[in-house]
Amino acid sequence: MCNRYLGFLLLIWCPGELHAQSATQSCSAPSLDGGKFSLKRETYAHGTYVTYSCDLGRKPAVEGWWARSTCQNGTWSPQPRCIMERDCIPPTIPNAKNTESLTGWYEEGDKIRIICDEAYELKNNDATALCTNGSWSSVPVCERGADACDAPPKVPHAVIVDHGYQELFAADTHLQYECEDGYTAEGAGTDKTIVCIAGTWTEGPTCRTGGGDTTSAGSGTPPAGGGSSSSSGSNTGDTERRLTTIDICGDPPKIPKAVVARTLRRSVKYSCQQYYKRLGPESVRCYSDGTWSELPSCEASFCVVNTLEYPDLKPAGEIYLEDGDTVRLECVDRAEWWFNNYSDGECDNRIIHLSRCCSKAQLAFNTCDGFLTKRN
Repeated sequence: MCNRYLGFLLLIWCPGELHAQSATQSCSAPSLDGGKFSLKRETYAHGTYVTYSCDLGRKPAVEGWWARSTCQNGTWSPQPRCIMERDCIPPTIPNAKNTESLTGWYEEGDKIRIICDEAYELKNNDATALCTNGSWSSVPVCERGADACDAPPKVPHAVIVDHGYQELFAADTHLQYECEDGYTAEGAGTDKTIVCIAGTWTEGPTCRTGGGDTTSAGSGTPPAGGGSSSSSGSNTGDTERRLTTIDICGDPPKIPKAVVARTLRRSVKYSCQQYYKRLGPESVRCYSDGTWSELPSCEASFCVVNTLEYPDLKPAGEIYLEDGDTVRLECVDRAEWWFNNYSDGECDNRIIHLSRCCSKAQLAFNTCDGFLTKRN
C-alpha cells in the first residue's frame, strides 16, 4: 500500500498503479516554476506519479498545500503548477457552470459569473463571485427551480424515448412515451407527449391491447390450483418462473440506504447512498410469479471522528470520512509549539486512525509517531 501521507519533497513510484501496455507512453521529467520535486529521473512510466510542494508565497493550482501529478500516456495530469497564494483555484459549485479561465486558475480580483444548470435557479439572484486573498467571496448557490418537475411518471408497457434518465426537469420540457410492441396509446395523452408546467407533468397516455394486460401469451400466473403449467409434460399445477417485465412485480422493493438509480423495462438498478457500499447485485429483475430476484444491500463504509472526544483537537463537531479517505485536523495550541500542529486521520475499514499532533514538516516526512487518545 502506497503511503497516503506524502511529503512535499517526496516522489513515490507505486508499482500497483502501473498499467504496463505496449501502447502506453512514458513521460519526461516534469518542470515546475516556483516549486520543488525530489529524486527526479529522466523518464517516468505510464501510471507513476510525483508529488510536489510550492515555494513560500505560492501554492499548487489544485486543492491542498501539496499536490501530485500522474503520467498518463506521455502527459502529466494535472500539469504540475504553482500559483501565488492570493490567487484562486476554480470553485466547485453544484448544478452550475462558471466562466472559465484560460490558465486554469484566477488571479486576485478576478470575478466569475455563474450560470445555473437547467431546472435550477440562482438563490438571491447573486450570480458572481470575487477572488479575494486566495478564496472566493459570496459563492453563488443554484437551487431547484420553483417550476421544475421531478422525474416523469412511470407508464406501464411504455418507455421514454430520445431522453436519458434524470431526476429534475426544467419547466416547458417535452417528453415522449413509446408503447411496447402490441400496445397502443389511449386516454388523454394519445399523442404520447407530456409537458412540465409549473412543477407538474401533464397527463400521459395509457398503453393497452385488445387481449388484456399480459405482456405475452402465457406469461401470466395461472389461477391457484389451476391446471397444467406451460412447461412440457407437467401436470403439477406449478408455475414455471420466468423473467418478465417489472410491472408484474409492482413497485421496486425498498432497500435501506439505497435509491433506485435507473428503471428499465426488465430491471431496476440500485445505488447506495453516500458513505455506504453495495453488497450483492446492482440490478434486480422480476419473475413471472410476481417475485423479485436477489436484492442488494447497503453496508456502512465510513468512519466518524467526534473531535469533542479528543482533548488534543480543536472542537469541530463530527466529521464523516468514507473508507480510504484522509483528513487533517487542527490541534489545540500549546505554549511550547513554534508552529501550528495537526493530526492526520485515515479511515481504514471503518476504523479511524489519528496521528498524534505534529507540525506539517513532521507529517510530510512521516516522522510523526504515535496516535491520539480519547478523553477518559
